[in-house]
Amino acid sequence: MNPDDFHHQPSVDPIDPDDRPARLGAIVRRWSDATPHAPALHDGQRCWTYAALAAAVGATAASLRALGVRAGDRLMVVGENCAAQVALTFAAADIDAVVVHVNGRLSAPEIDRIRHHCQPRRVIYTSAPGCAASPETAAHGLRHDALPGEGPCGAWMVGALNPDCAPDPVHGRSDQQVAALVYTTGTTSADGAPKGVMLSHRNLLFVAAVSSRLRALTPLDRAYGVLPITHVYGMTSMMLGTLYAGACLVLCPRYTPNALLAALHDHRLTIVQGVPAMYARLLEKLGRDDMPVPNHLRFAYAGGSPLAPSLKARVERVLGVPLHNGYGLTETAPTVCQTRLDQPRTDTSVGHVIPGVAAQVVDAGGAPVASGVTGALWVRGPNLMLGYYRDPELTAASMRPGGWFDTGDLARQDADGALFIVGRSKELIIHGGFNVYPLEVETVLNAHPGVTQSAVVGRARADGDEDVVAYIEPDTRHPVALDALHTWLAQHLAPYKRPTEIVAMATLPSAATGKILKGQLKALADGSQPNSRAPGPPRARGQ
Repeated sequence: MNPDDFHHQPSVDPIDPDDRPARLGAIVRRWSDATPHAPALHDGQRCWTYAALAAAVGATAASLRALGVRAGDRLMVVGENCAAQVALTFAAADIDAVVVHVNGRLSAPEIDRIRHHCQPRRVIYTSAPGCAASPETAAHGLRHDALPGEGPCGAWMVGALNPDCAPDPVHGRSDQQVAALVYTTGTTSADGAPKGVMLSHRNLLFVAAVSSRLRALTPLDRAYGVLPITHVYGMTSMMLGTLYAGACLVLCPRYTPNALLAALHDHRLTIVQGVPAMYARLLEKLGRDDMPVPNHLRFAYAGGSPLAPSLKARVERVLGVPLHNGYGLTETAPTVCQTRLDQPRTDTSVGHVIPGVAAQVVDAGGAPVASGVTGALWVRGPNLMLGYYRDPELTAASMRPGGWFDTGDLARQDADGALFIVGRSKELIIHGGFNVYPLEVETVLNAHPGVTQSAVVGRARADGDEDVVAYIEPDTRHPVALDALHTWLAQHLAPYKRPTEIVAMATLPSAATGKILKGQLKALADGSQPNSRAPGPPRARGQ
């Protein structure tokens, strides 16, 4: 083992007092030395032991050097979950390059905007013409005149060398060296450029360690690897957290309920991590009887978007284990808080702040609010990003005195410290003089048996007020009339919270992670014709 891979540093969290790796690549080498024949990855084609994965990482690093990738360069990797993505993550780290994972299912303009913004030395496409796993990735490669070839983990396509790429500074310290540049879903900076989050080796290793320890992972665990590695949740909590513990990651490029059911049976999964939309699709597939699914799970976990209590309860009945909840952001690599395995909850709390991280709920002036009061959520800790790439102004705008990061989310904290996310501050709807939090309306809609998932946005009116507009994805097995949904909402919500319009869509627009793209729905609401209008509720006035 390379002696530089590990170094002693002051403990920043009480659950990880031992020496921590200084670079991501040490994760694989540690287990290759300790348990070389233990399974590390299963990609649907072969099982990679830790020794085989370590060899693939070394060979991939050599390939990158031969391709002219230098320390400080950005390496853009376009693809979907596969062994090559994993190897490229660690190989880039070993040569001090910065990996920029981009999902192959993004549109051509989205891919091109990211490439233009980060100016990578090379772009590698983890697919090739004729590859069934990710034809979109191969199409991007062909569009960019990438050359097909054979990488250490299979076929890939390599883009042309960018001679204008200027390497960024390289730092010896893990808390200063950027390991990954992650572009946030559907967001841009003030000038319209994509928003790239710089995450250091320390950021990622801290969350990988905490995620591994809090989930009590062991080398005997088998985790489902369907969350996109191109997203920080999939890269850090799922991939790095699983491998940090020496466990096995069962990779899957795309989610389908059938694939999950097969993996539960064939791979005897012990851990499933997903987003609420993934579990909603599973329930839709299984029907409404909520019969338990045979499995070997220790626990299941949800994150990435709000988890409705009704969905949580049904998933727990089907899987037979608690469905734990959590919260995080790309800027915090991503984990801020999560529910504890030994203290499962029945409410919508996202749990307690993880060890080593601090959070506070504050008012408009930055002063902490009392328990139970809604305010802005600020966080700080060793998981906090180094900043937004090539955008110091945006970085400064998100920071607050004392090293606090303003998440842009609204939250409240119970007396026992548990956090509840109320919604995004920018999504708050002002209707009739009252605050309407979309999450509250979505929770009621999602509890209806005829709704698979929903999203609520505001639509500006000429008089300065806002309408509440709801988009739903119906459960086709249990059709429901939109008038019936209006009646349902009237039974559960105050008049000012009820949508003045409900729009049914076959599929809500979503990112590859399953996260609903509310920006698209907001644009649609601002320019759409009404599909279903209910009589307008009384115009309430006041605070």
